[in-house]
Amino acid sequence: MIVVATADFEVYHEVVGELRDRDVAFTTVEPGDPLPAGTDVVVAASDDDVDVDVPVVRADPGRERLAVERALSRLRGDATGTVVGVDPGTQPGVAVLRGGMVVAAFQVPVEDAAEVVHDEVAGDEDAVVRVGDGARMAGARIIEDLGDATVELVDETGTTPHLGSGARGMGDVLAAVNIALTPGEAVEGRSVEPTEGEIEVVKARSREASEENRTITADLARRVAAGQLTLEEALAEHRADVDGSETAGDEASEDDDGEQP
Repeated sequence: MIVVATADFEVYHEVVGELRDRDVAFTTVEPGDPLPAGTDVVVAASDDDVDVDVPVVRADPGRERLAVERALSRLRGDATGTVVGVDPGTQPGVAVLRGGMVVAAFQVPVEDAAEVVHDEVAGDEDAVVRVGDGARMAGARIIEDLGDATVELVDETGTTPHLGSGARGMGDVLAAVNIALTPGEAVEGRSVEPTEGEIEVVKARSREASEENRTITADLARRVAAGQLTLEEALAEHRADVDGSETAGDEASEDDDGEQP
């Protein structure tokens, strides 16, 4: 049984709400009071004085969901920790497993993926992040943004499931679950050079994304593919360069027309 023992009202309210939403049996006591028989794990705020003989999971304000998930993992007796799977792409799927169970799933823009992962593994020193080896440029950007997190690169072969009726749009998230369940090779980074095909794809995207059907240069497209610029930043830089050159050319032409023989 889970016991909530905290004097922090905010933490108490949020933890109890999370437990009720999940239909989990629990009880509450004041910090320092005797624990009821059958207590398996205690949830308390970081500054609560709790000295007990059972595992204690600390809950910080705003991070109560993570504390409840960790308490449930302890309740099940699972020794496995937190594993996060990432299916990279322009909208990566992210799946969080604790104790072998999926506890959270996300699909976010690639520039936000590392922040989501960091939030899920914060304070969990044994957490592992497994990133699929497809979508090379997006994957390399995510791995770089993950910083000092423990990262494994996973062979994506066979991780994309068949989607039956009504499951449209879930493919990336379900693939992220399979990636999380697949051990990979530990890496500290992933350096890849964009291919000509990847550069052409970015240039085509620039035409689609701009009202004036603007095609960015190969150099700008390479930087976008490598994750050094967003497409919007590349378009803005291209506008500044091209429009600025045209303005300078027009001014020079006016000066030439005004010269006296």
